Amino acid sequence: MVKYPKMREELLETLRSLADREYQHKVWLESDYPPGIESDSFDEAVHFLYDDTVLAENPDAAIGVIIEDEKEARLISAVCQAIDLVFEALGTEASDEEYIKCYEWTSVVEAASRALQAMEIKSQEAVKV
Repeated sequence: MVKYPKMREELLETLRSLADREYQHKVWLESDYPPGIESDSFDEAVHFLYDDTVLAENPDAAIGVIIEDEKEARLISAVCQAIDLVFEALGTEASDEEYIKCYEWTSVVEAASRALQAMEIKSQEAVKV
């Protein structure tokens, strides 16, 4: 159980967008937004992880707040480390297209997929209880 379940859901949405290459092309590059979404981009994911929360800087501080345990903290840390490698390669002013086409992007997608899968399983288990 976390203190801010709505923020946790926002984290899960962020991970979904980072884990889904098809979504990235359709939404981030083509601006073809699904119903209920007015805008989305890599920049928004970065702002959530790096600016709006402590997840990039100190994921352990978010335990009990928007993530549940040390395992989730490690998974989120891996996502942020993968993003950091993309920034090391391209800087912080590249376009979404440049980011998702760079070699390092695969690590972001894979880390986000692992984090999302683990967190969704935990969320489904919590609903069953």
